[in-house]
Amino acid sequence: MVSTEEMRRRLEEKRRKGAVEPSTPTEEGVGAPAKYCPNCNKEYGPEANFCEECGTKLEEKPLEEEKPVAPGKYEDIIVVSSNHVPGYRAVETIGLVYGLTVRSRGLGGQVGAGLRSIAGGEIKEYVTMMEHARQEAIDRMIEHARELGANAIISARFDSDSISNVMQEILAYGTAVIIEKE
Repeated sequence: MVSTEEMRRRLEEKRRKGAVEPSTPTEEGVGAPAKYCPNCNKEYGPEANFCEECGTKLEEKPLEEEKPVAPGKYEDIIVVSSNHVPGYRAVETIGLVYGLTVRSRGLGGQVGAGLRSIAGGEIKEYVTMMEHARQEAIDRMIEHARELGANAIISARFDSDSISNVMQEILAYGTAVIIEKE
């Protein structure tokens, strides 16, 4: 992310070259109005101090922060637990997708967990195992949806069950859909 100072420096450099007018927005946001009137919402360049309309002292316009991007392997699939994706509409329902994994702690982990269970409290060995299992189940569910041509999964859920006293099954499932921006 570019700092505010760096943005100002770039803007000033472009102005000196005559490339950008003080309040002309550009594709990158460089040169966009830097101040606004809190009273009438009129936008001004960084050199202005007071609103021409009402005389109110101008305030700095906050820079829009970049939204976090999902990890690279999920960029093409949106996964939500709700029945719809805000800002999108489902144009086609593909159907049920799932990812399944069965995990067990190794002997060392089971012994460590057994000793911790004597004292009570959180058993970190199993927490870690379950976090990895859930992530693997999600990854498999997303891969299943990708293979079917979906670009989103709605109503995503988890299910878990013990297969034996040392094995745990984790299932991630949802409805694969094709969505379009509204």
